[in-house]
Amino acid sequence: MRAARFSRFGGPDVLELVDLPAPRPGPGQVRIAVRAAGVNPSDWKKRAGLMDEELPQTLGYEAAGIVDALGEGVTDAAVGDRVFGFCAEGAAQAESAVLSYYAPIPPSLDFAGAAALPAAVETATRAIDQLGVGSGGTLLVNGASGSIGSAAVQFAVARGARVIGTASPANHAYLRSLGAVPVAYGDGLVERVRALAPDGVDLALDVAGSGVLPELIGLAGGPEHVLTVADFAGAQEHGVRFSRGDSGRALHALAEIGELIEAGRFSLPVGGTFPLADIAEAHRAGEDGRLRGKLVLLIG
Repeated sequence: MRAARFSRFGGPDVLELVDLPAPRPGPGQVRIAVRAAGVNPSDWKKRAGLMDEELPQTLGYEAAGIVDALGEGVTDAAVGDRVFGFCAEGAAQAESAVLSYYAPIPPSLDFAGAAALPAAVETATRAIDQLGVGSGGTLLVNGASGSIGSAAVQFAVARGARVIGTASPANHAYLRSLGAVPVAYGDGLVERVRALAPDGVDLALDVAGSGVLPELIGLAGGPEHVLTVADFAGAQEHGVRFSRGDSGRALHALAEIGELIEAGRFSLPVGGTFPLADIAEAHRAGEDGRLRGKLVLLIG
């Protein structure tokens, strides 16, 4: 099978397509013929040598496709099923991948739309679960227009929270369509938020990692009411909770998201699609930030 890989660290040009043996599913896993795979900032961080030291490395933690092999003990999927989920081995950007956690693709979604879901849905659900977002409170989301931020907005709105979201003015109409009240980020953020919530907010979620944790702490009334998924150093400095995947993943979100999607209460736009052969261009587009929405590789 063809798979994306790099054998040295560097820019997008170090990416290559290589032939590798097709993986085999272990107990509780399924193998899929991959039709689409999500592209994430961690991909170019890995490629640049900012995360893992070993070489060579494959890429991709989320994919959607058609089940073509079952691991021992699998009873909730069958060969031919359309599923999406996580590839724990980090090798989803390939023609074949093993999924350790998976769920049926919602009927209204194509493969690209399904491949865009896992990381954003799990991260956003985990964050608002850990914050304890519920009905009646006000949540401030810093970086609300990206994939994780917009997912968090929609989940919080579905729980009955009032949501204020920071974004550039060009994305304010989009945030309103999700049910959030938009504010511009940058200088004067605190004053703009207090104009909407004079007593501050109940909780704050930082998705952007843009160095505003002190402002969020002030608005939320203390570091215990703030959580970040993007600023590890800032969390340590200011006593804010930092949420990562190894601190209890919200994998239940994969099975639950279909109901919200089919009810028209959740959507996650695909910002751009690229064939697997153009993975270097996908990385360039992601690093440049010129496309809003999830980037997805199309395979097969």
